[in-house]
Amino acid sequence: MESVDRWLSVEEVAHHLKVSKESIYRWIERGKIPAHKVGRLWRFSQREVDESVRRGELADDSDGTYESRATVEEKSK
Repeated sequence: MESVDRWLSVEEVAHHLKVSKESIYRWIERGKIPAHKVGRLWRFSQREVDESVRRGELADDSDGTYESRATVEEKSK
């Protein structure tokens, strides 16, 4: 039996990964985390996020740049 894939909000992904919401928005901007825009909201497949973590795609986030959530949201409009 196939398990149901859950769709998560930014807040839920941040809680799931034990990181800040700002980290999630930064990863979206950099294309490091699989994210889907639904209207004005970002949604994440829990399965895709977990696979990204397993592949190590979120491991290195140390390029020294930072964009605020407002900047990321403005660019995505």
